[in-house]
Amino acid sequence: MKLVQKRFLKGSREFEISDDDDAVYVRIKGLLKEEKLTVSLSMLNPEPVVNGEALEFYSNYKGHPVLSLLLNNPNAEKFNAFIDTLKQKISGHDNASASVEVELSESTRAEALARNMHEEPPEFVESETREKVSYQPVNPERLAEDIAMLKTYLDENEIKPLLDTLAILQAEPHNEAAYQKVLDTFNELGITQGAVITYATYLKVLLSNSMR
Repeated sequence: MKLVQKRFLKGSREFEISDDDDAVYVRIKGLLKEEKLTVSLSMLNPEPVVNGEALEFYSNYKGHPVLSLLLNNPNAEKFNAFIDTLKQKISGHDNASASVEVELSESTRAEALARNMHEEPPEFVESETREKVSYQPVNPERLAEDIAMLKTYLDENEIKPLLDTLAILQAEPHNEAAYQKVLDTFNELGITQGAVITYATYLKVLLSNSMR
C-alpha cells in the first residue's frame, strides 16, 4: 500500500506499507537530493497528532515525532484510507484487504477525516509507581559494530552527536549517565531515528530495554 504526496517546487514524498515487514518505507525526493528511510512500526504510537499542515506519528520513546505526512495530500479519501491502515498496522490489527482505492461511504469518510484532523497530542506521563530497573553495563563490542555501521551507511555529519555519545558509552560501558545521554541524543534525531535503528541493531535493543 503506497501513498504519494507531491508539493510544487518541493519534490515528493512516498510512503509504502509493506505486507511482509513491520515497517514503513519512506522516499523523499527533493529538487537536488533523494533520501530513503525505513521506519519501524514498533517504535510508533498509533495515534497521530496534527501539527500545522502535517499529521505526525510520534515515537513511543518519550513521544517525539518520527513520521510526518502532509494532511489530505493527494486528497482526503486516499490520505485517510492510508492513515487508517497505518494505524491498524501499528496496533497489530492489520486489515489485509485495505486499499487506498477502497470506496468509502459518506459516513465513513466523515468519521475518518474528523478523526485525523482533530486529535489532540497524546499525553506522555511517566508513572510515579513504575518499578526502577537496575542498570546493566552495555556490550562495548556491539556498540563498536553499531558505530561502524552508522558511519558506513549514514551521513556522519547528520548524526554526529549520537556517534559522539555512543563512543563515550563504548569507552565507559558501566556509566549509567553516558547510557542515558545516548538515549536522550537518539530521542532528538526526529525522522532520522528510523534510519539509525535500521543499521544500529544493538542500539535498538537498548531502546527496547529502556521502554520496559
